[in-house]
Amino acid sequence: MEALKHLFGIADLSKEQIEHLVNLGDSFIDINRRPIKKAPTLRGKTIINLFFENSTRTRTSFELAGKRLSADVINISASTSATSKGESLLDTGQTLAAMQPHVLVIRHSLAGTCEFLAEHLEHTAIVNAGDGAHEHPTQILTDLLTLKQAWGSPEGKTMTIVGDISHSRVARSHLLAAKKLGYHMRVVAPKTLLPSEVERYGCEVYHNFDEALPGSDVVYMLRIQTERLTDACAFPSIREYHEAYGLNAKRLKAAGEDCIVMHPGPMNRGVEISSDVADSLKSHILNQVEHGVAVRMAVLATLCGGHPEEKPVSKKKSSDEVKQAQGSLL
Repeated sequence: MEALKHLFGIADLSKEQIEHLVNLGDSFIDINRRPIKKAPTLRGKTIINLFFENSTRTRTSFELAGKRLSADVINISASTSATSKGESLLDTGQTLAAMQPHVLVIRHSLAGTCEFLAEHLEHTAIVNAGDGAHEHPTQILTDLLTLKQAWGSPEGKTMTIVGDISHSRVARSHLLAAKKLGYHMRVVAPKTLLPSEVERYGCEVYHNFDEALPGSDVVYMLRIQTERLTDACAFPSIREYHEAYGLNAKRLKAAGEDCIVMHPGPMNRGVEISSDVADSLKSHILNQVEHGVAVRMAVLATLCGGHPEEKPVSKKKSSDEVKQAQGSLL
């Protein structure tokens, strides 16, 4: 398998690399469930999380991932960075890279930010924690680990993803992953929330949610990204949106007994998903959150060359070396 230097998106990963990261994440789950959640894998390594957009799950899971692997982790938000004083993104990146971190994790509103910085930061690995409406690779790896736990493999399964497809980096990354791993995608949204020519990804397109549900193995709900909407008339009202595209227990029955429900968070209860689904046994939403830490551990370990349960090398001293050492203390 080709070595991974950066993680920009699913588009750049081979099937083998995706499966490696998912399987490695699987091996880290047990560490996160121990009373003492610590491994020496990244001892002496430094991780900087640089977030220009608000985040709870992604930022916290990257921080926990680094710390549970014994790395030194620094968190920086846009409001506390020098960019709030007018410094350019490139200057900020070069300044941080000059401090010799091993990995720089970045979330930014502009697509391509990670690739841009990687061109100028030669000795720092870059991880995309979400760039605009482009990609969110670690979320998709998290979802794939959740599907692995549920089914063993997503191959041959059907994922129905519903909501604001146009502005969703999660939707785009899943469309890319599906072609590589052999699962089928259905996208469901009003026309105003669908990107043009979305069919080029090989997915089925629906405007009627109920028609898309039969035969679905997983229903993946997305929130409306109001912070990215430029069209105030994208849909008539929240109430009407919920009636047409909201998931409740009654609607979910059409998908079949074995269908599971996923959501990348944050959830807007009563808009895209109701509590009777979000809190049901069919919901794997909290599983996704747990697996997010394990997957980000896998990404950081891979970029830093670490391995699960890596232990310091100890050399057994000979009796002559012990006597020599004791003598030097006398």
